[in-house]
This record gives sequence, structure tokens and C-alpha cells, in this order.
Amino acid sequence: MEKELKSLSEVTIRFAGDSGDGMQLTGSQFSDTTAFVGNDLSTLPDYPSEIRAPAGTLYGVSGFQLKFSSDSVNTPGDMPYVLIAMNPAALKTNVKDLKSNGIIIINEDAFDKKNLKLANYETNPLEDDSLKGFKVIPVPISTLTANALKDTNLTPKEVARCKNFFALGLTYWLFNRPVEPTINWLHKKFSKMPEIAEANELVLKAGSNFGEVTQLITVRYNVESAKLEKGIYKNVSGNEATSIGMVAAAHKAGIPLFLGSYPITPATEILQNLSKYKNFNVKTYQAEDEIAGITSAIGASFGGNLSYTTTSGPGLALKTEALGLAVITELPLVVINVQRGGPSTGLPTKTEQSDLLQAVYGRNGEAPIPVLAASTPKDCFYMVYEATRIALKYMTPVILLTDAYIANGSEPWKLPHADELPDIDVKFQTETENFYPYSRNEFNARPWAVPGTPGLEHRIGGLEKSHIYGNVAHDPDNHDFMVKLRAKKVADIANDIPELEIEGDIDADLIVLGWGGTKGTITESVRRARKNGYKVAQAHLKYLNPLPKNTEEVLKKYKKVLIPEINLGQLARIIKSEFLVDVEQYNKVRGLPFKAVEIQTKIAEMLGGNNGE
Repeated sequence: MEKELKSLSEVTIRFAGDSGDGMQLTGSQFSDTTAFVGNDLSTLPDYPSEIRAPAGTLYGVSGFQLKFSSDSVNTPGDMPYVLIAMNPAALKTNVKDLKSNGIIIINEDAFDKKNLKLANYETNPLEDDSLKGFKVIPVPISTLTANALKDTNLTPKEVARCKNFFALGLTYWLFNRPVEPTINWLHKKFSKMPEIAEANELVLKAGSNFGEVTQLITVRYNVESAKLEKGIYKNVSGNEATSIGMVAAAHKAGIPLFLGSYPITPATEILQNLSKYKNFNVKTYQAEDEIAGITSAIGASFGGNLSYTTTSGPGLALKTEALGLAVITELPLVVINVQRGGPSTGLPTKTEQSDLLQAVYGRNGEAPIPVLAASTPKDCFYMVYEATRIALKYMTPVILLTDAYIANGSEPWKLPHADELPDIDVKFQTETENFYPYSRNEFNARPWAVPGTPGLEHRIGGLEKSHIYGNVAHDPDNHDFMVKLRAKKVADIANDIPELEIEGDIDADLIVLGWGGTKGTITESVRRARKNGYKVAQAHLKYLNPLPKNTEEVLKKYKKVLIPEINLGQLARIIKSEFLVDVEQYNKVRGLPFKAVEIQTKIAEMLGGNNGE
């Protein structure tokens, strides 16, 4: 039968199933193909912290949401219009988020007594009225996958693993996406296992063909390409963009890159990605623990390398003593903290803006460190590059904060040309005449002298050093002087960073101030509020220590300041203490990013409206 083709400007879909059902892979492939056809998009992977939670259980559900559009996209969407549910648990945990009259594609083969019981269903939702109000499409995905592979030599377990590609093929057909990019990926990924590549290709095509012939689906959808600036684009996650930014910075600086790190979710992917760039003079070292990771990086920096270490909140706590060592030795080092839910091990796979106060204040003694934050997946590239520039120019450790949301999420990124990136000048000390290890240039940075350079022998370490000469010094006047000098060096970086920019209505009564990964949600909520007639402005901080020089001036232009944070008010505390500005906090700590409608509603409430509409 002929299918109706309906045009949409944007769609939000969610894939959900067991953590072993391949939902992250399915969502990633759909995202990559969607970027390939020219849509703008934003993604939200969401998965349990257990390596393999018991199959069929509610806490073992893994999900992947994305929003794609013919216009610009700021968030992965508030509520999905389409849900692909591979079992009862996936349906139960996700149907509450679905838009009314939304589409649910269900693997009906999984709705047996055992799985219904594991998901705490007393009756089968496919047979009662609990899904009334949705367009339910029951598909025997497991059976159709097995039928497609009946002539292969795969084991039943291997056959079952392919069912996510049936769901992917059907979703490709539903939204008029080509299957060829995924087929090419399959044969590249499984080049040494061609039977696996061929099996998944068969199932992918079977899913697409099913959409064409079934009478269960009478409408398919088309979302036109977005009008993006011309250039070469790549669909990139935040962790991948961070890795590429590190390589770009090392190339611009003209020195070898060293990463000393210990695997920790959700930062491990940076270590894995960076290990692929050995041909760019990159060395990666997987240390035995967090302390070894950062101290190896400090040692590499002492030896003239561009050094990084990556971690998350619990790992940053373990690195704290060594961070103080990097402060007092005044060596360049970039620490990338991909924040996750805490405290302690907390929520390893969930997002949270958990570590701002830890990054700004969390060291013994007076040990100021510049702190930056990335705001989107592609912004991770530019902010790690900027963190590197500051670390090298001022001879200081720098902390870059990302978070699990933007690190695992993805968006199309127009690749910059190397010539478009700012220069990073590195000047090693080579002259022996008048060399003193703690003398200062105009930025209060001390010389970088590589060990082994004749005549430039000097001492570093955790003990306080004398000004200029670098000898161990315990006298009170010198310590007071050095503490204030290091603090001044960091504070003066405010002269070298952009001022805080205002977007939206300059004459508004309310400004929404954010930092980090809330940027897209705040932008979308402010856009909606302004469209509904509210006057509101926004500003977003990428530099948290020091703050931009005009921060106080910007905030005091407005009668009301709203600070949404995925914590209990860490930026709000800094702003109130620094500037004595009265702010309205909006805090949620659920392991998930804000929905745009939540901030939109808060804006309306503060401006006297009843709701965000």
C-alpha cells in the first residue's frame, strides 16, 4: 500500500531497551545518519551504571534520546514524539515522558509473562487500555530478526543481538533516512568478522522493508535538511571534541602531548579516543590510580610536554594534593573533569554540575587555579584549547569542567581550519645568562626550563620557594609574598578573557545566568519565553575563576537574576559572595539535564505569568 509522506520541522525520538540491547549504538547510528543528511541535532544518552543489569528489570533500562530538525537545535528535546521500546521495562520507565498521541513502536515478542512480571506489570499493556492516547505499533522484532537470519550460521544468542538493527532499519524508514551510512559503518567496524557485518546488514534492511510493506504504519515522516553554514561537518560528542582539541592545541604549541590518566566514567572515553592519535606525537599513559595519573602528567610537564589528566569528581578529589603541587611548582597542566552525580561514587553514568566549588576552592592552602567550563559538545574543543593556552601562557594548572550530558551527547560540528585557531606560543628558557627559576615575565609566569639543558639546573617541589631564586624558603615574608603573587597571576587572567556577553532583551527586568552544560536548555527556554511576550535576557559563564571583569556590571543591570543549576546552588553561592547580588536559585539534582519547559515556566513565574505558555 502507498504510504503518506508527512513533513515535520522537528522530531524527538527515544530508543529504550535493556542495557544489553544496543540502544546506545542504535541511537548513535541514527544520530550519525541524521547528521549525514544535514539535520541539526542534539542527543541525550541515558544508561545505568551497572555493567550488565539483570535483563528485563526497570533499573536495567538504557535509553538514547535525540532531537533533530530543519532549524537549529539547542536541546535533545523535552518530550519524545516517538518511543521505540524493546521490552516491558523500557515501556514502563519511558512512556510517562511521551507526548500525548505520540508513536510507540514495541517489540511485542518481549511482552511475555516473565518480562511483564520483571517490569511490575499486572496486565499486558498491549491488551488493556493503559496505552490509550498513543499510536501503538506492535512489531514482532525478535521473530522477524530470526527469520531474516535463518540461513546464516549465527548462534541464537548472536541472532538475538541483532534485533536492535531491525528497530534501527524500521526507524530509518519511518523518518526517510538512508541505510547506506550504517551499512558502510558495519563493514568497517566488523571487517574481521564479515558474517556479523552481513547479518546486521540483512536485519537492517529487513527492518526498513517491513516499514514499506506493513499495514500497521500508513504514514512516514520527512524532516528537511537544516540551513547550516557551508563547510565540513562531523557529528561529535563532547569527549571526542575534547580529544581533538587537545591534539590541535599540542600541534599549535609545537610540543609533544602527554595524557596521564586513570579510567573513570564518564571521562574514560577521552583516554580511549586520544590513544588513536599516536601519529600526532601523542603519548597516553593509563596509570594505576588517579594520583599516578596526575603526578605522571606533572612530571611530563616538567620535562617539556603539554600535559593533561582526565577524571570525574571522585578522581578530582584524589588528585587534590598533586594539584597543589602543580600550583606551587607553577607548571602548565590541564585537568579535565567530566562531572557526574555525587557524592562519593554517586551516579557514575548520570550528569550533574557537581564540582564547581571543588574546582574553585578544593585544595589545602592558598592554591588558586583558573577554572573554565564548556557549554556544548562542540564547545569542548574550543574550551580545552583555551584552557591549554592559559596554562602555557601563565605557567599554571587549569581545570576544565565538562559534564556527562555534553560529554556523551553529540551535535554536528563544523570543523575549523587550523589557521582559524589562535596561536599558542611556547618559549622554553634556553639562555643561561641571568636565569633564575622563579623570575617573572609581564604575566607573572616563571620560566619553563627543560631538565637536562646545560646551565639551567633548578629545583622544584612542594616546599615553598624563594622569589626569583627558587631556593627552599620558610621565612614568613617570602611565603606571604609568594602566596599573593600566585593569586595575582590567576586574578590577572581576567584581563585576557572575553567579557560576559548578554543575549536577548537588554531592557529586560530578568536575566538568566548559567554555566556549563545548561547553555542549550537556557537558550531554548529564553527563546520560548521571549516568543510568548516576556522580556528576558541571558548570559552564560565559560570562565568561572577568574570571572569576566564585567560580571558584576552585567548582573546589576537587572532587577532579577535567575541561576538554574544541576546542583544545590554552587554558582549562586559564588555570585552572592563575590558581588552581594540577590539571585533566585533554581536547582534540580536528578542525574538528568533540565527540560526547557521547566526553566521557561520559572521565567514566567518570576515575571508574573502563570506558566511558560
